[in-house]
Amino acid sequence: ILIIERILKMPHHHMIERFSIPLALGIGLCQVVSLIPGVSRAGATIMGALLLRVDRKAATEFSFFLAIPTMIGATVYDLWKNRHDLTPDGLGVIAVGFVVAFIAALVVVRVLVGFVSRRGFGPFAWYRIVVGVLMLALLATR
Repeated sequence: ILIIERILKMPHHHMIERFSIPLALGIGLCQVVSLIPGVSRAGATIMGALLLRVDRKAATEFSFFLAIPTMIGATVYDLWKNRHDLTPDGLGVIAVGFVVAFIAALVVVRVLVGFVSRRGFGPFAWYRIVVGVLMLALLATR
């Protein structure tokens, strides 16, 4: 993340609505990196978009839009897999959980996009490094 932040050139792509099909497919293909255990899907797509000269705000927004089909697919699959355990009473709880999660996601995404637009991904990279080192130190003491 820090290396990509440092080598960034002036972005050419600022608005998701103007992304070309090859650009969108290129960013989508960056998700393949997230098949490696421990690699974030959002991180892979955002960093890939930055390398494709998309500005930070558009890269972050597009990454979250790209997650929608994946999350819908996972939800439908999970509901289908557990269909025998679902009851009419449970459907209400699922609906409320969906609405609350959707609203929370909108708020978090808006805050994250604003933060990234102003400060970039450097603070997030340093946070990951510090927490990773602390976890390794904690693991080494056990």
